[in-house]
Amino acid sequence: MSPTRLPIDTDHVVDLLLRLLRTPSPSGRTDEVMRLIGEELTDLDVDFELTRRGSLIAELPGADGDGGARALVVHADTIGCMVKERKANGRLRVVPIGTWSARFAEGARVTIFTDDFDATYTGTVLPLKASGHTYGDAVDTQPVGWDHVEVRIDEPVGSAEDVAALGIEVGDFVAVDAYPQLTRSGYLKARHLDDKAGVAAALGAIRALRTHDVTPAVPTRLLVTIAEEVGQGATHGLDADVAEMVSIDNAVVAPGQSSAEDAVNVAMLDSSGPFDYHLTRRLIGLAEELDLPVRRDVFDYYRSDVAAAIEAGASTRAALVGFGVDASHGHERTHLDGLRALTELLTAYCQAPLTFAFDTEPTGPLEEFPEGDQQVRPSMAPALVDEQKIVDDAPVVD
Repeated sequence: MSPTRLPIDTDHVVDLLLRLLRTPSPSGRTDEVMRLIGEELTDLDVDFELTRRGSLIAELPGADGDGGARALVVHADTIGCMVKERKANGRLRVVPIGTWSARFAEGARVTIFTDDFDATYTGTVLPLKASGHTYGDAVDTQPVGWDHVEVRIDEPVGSAEDVAALGIEVGDFVAVDAYPQLTRSGYLKARHLDDKAGVAAALGAIRALRTHDVTPAVPTRLLVTIAEEVGQGATHGLDADVAEMVSIDNAVVAPGQSSAEDAVNVAMLDSSGPFDYHLTRRLIGLAEELDLPVRRDVFDYYRSDVAAAIEAGASTRAALVGFGVDASHGHERTHLDGLRALTELLTAYCQAPLTFAFDTEPTGPLEEFPEGDQQVRPSMAPALVDEQKIVDDAPVVD
């Protein structure tokens, strides 16, 4: 039976996304957001467990329980900062968690977490020269970088000793507040859409399957990682029976890119290399079959959970689908049409069998390897090349 396009409870997806965005979770401090995700899965009556490190693994049983499984992978951690120094002027020097520019930190409102869970403080990231009335044009000419910003704490402090008295220590986490805003035209603006919109889409797809009593074709795992922004990603949590993994993350919307905010976006390659040839085209075909807007794209400065999993030794086909994000790792924006289409694609993918039936086993004979109408051109196979003809046709050089 062909996958069907299940109705999505978009209002719930948006409500969940807003709750996720309002729950700070910089890499290294993700306990609270994982509890929120766990509560959502409990409400859906989905079994899950947590690893020692805090990643979450949930499973939906499949109609075919004897073969391989698939995994949907998202990450709940975000970029952020950490206290490097209590400065003599009563402000904080910070360093970034994850890869992002101090240019996008300037003006950010933040929450400072101390070791006392009842003592948090608010603040703002400011350039060192923050007053035009004092510095004039020097405000526009000062350098950009983490050594040129500081956090102003919203407390009456004027020295490093005053900051210490608040209980703020070197190594404390500084979370960038999301400040989400949903516009009348369907745009959602916020920090940290990467990857909380992906989490909301994955959970929205699971909710649709549960609501409409649809059983996935094969056992389907949801892996929620907590350190993707610092490169660790899906290094653990994928069992050997996982034949396919699909990472759900932001797709880059910018000049020179093909991704769009109102479409499903399928990555063909990122900085770690090409994604699986067959699985990517399977996802594109499913989107086209369901008449969902779909784009293909290539990302230059990009790394996802997939790269970490493959580098850790996962023997699985891997692909990445994304919601389009303008100004990624900065002042991010996406559109609800794209988020809805992505969620619909995920429900269809869960209903479909594995791309290849023989992938239920990690290895197999050459005869089962895809070819011909399975999208591998015979001319690409080295064994089919007539080496003698190449030699005979080679030009003669005097």
